[in-house]
Amino acid sequence: MEKTQFTICLAGIPIRISAIYHSTKEFCHDYLSDDTPAFSLEVMPQDIGYEREKSAREDAIEGISPRHFSDAYLETLAVYRQISEQMLDYGILLFHGSVVAVDGRAYVFTAKSGTGKSTHTRLWRTLLGSRAIMVNDDKPLLRVAEDGVTAFGTPWDGKHHLSSNIAVPVQAICILERGEQNRIWEMDARDAWPMLMQQSYRSGSPQKLAHTMNLLDQMAAKVNLYHMACNMQISAAEMSYQKMR
Repeated sequence: MEKTQFTICLAGIPIRISAIYHSTKEFCHDYLSDDTPAFSLEVMPQDIGYEREKSAREDAIEGISPRHFSDAYLETLAVYRQISEQMLDYGILLFHGSVVAVDGRAYVFTAKSGTGKSTHTRLWRTLLGSRAIMVNDDKPLLRVAEDGVTAFGTPWDGKHHLSSNIAVPVQAICILERGEQNRIWEMDARDAWPMLMQQSYRSGSPQKLAHTMNLLDQMAAKVNLYHMACNMQISAAEMSYQKMR
């Protein structure tokens, strides 16, 4: 089978991809690039098989009926897994969260699945209108550098496909939980660290996992950290924006 080859640029890093399905190139169309690649990756059938098995294991743990995904969709997951492995060498983390930018600063909301990250950033957009721009609604990349943390859009942007191909410095990271009354408070790095680790891509390589842990330590020292208990009302967005900005 002749493969589809193309280059994309994520977080400022050009990446050459050799994919089985042409739909993977279409999936990445907003990030296509002519730049010289920093590294290359190739998807093999066994990579797709791994993603299918992983999905089945996760469904069993959740106690839900097995979900059935196409090979083409699973290839996009396999591509991002390989990208995430390589990006650690550039100080870049895949992070599970919803990121909204306001007035040139990014705010990262993270939580366990189903808590309401996307709902909360939607409330920010309702509250702030055109000032609020979605960077990524699901799996942004975060670059940790000496001058701070930067959030980048990616094609892996959740079921509503909310993202922008932009780079925005991170002002704060907020861990969300559901609550009847809205409350927000600052966290120290030690308390936030377990959730930051849980929400980051974790490599099976001990060396790369250690690199991830080091990047998280740096990230927690460079951005403001918050915890918020919130409901699904506009007042939640008003509170978090006023506190975090």
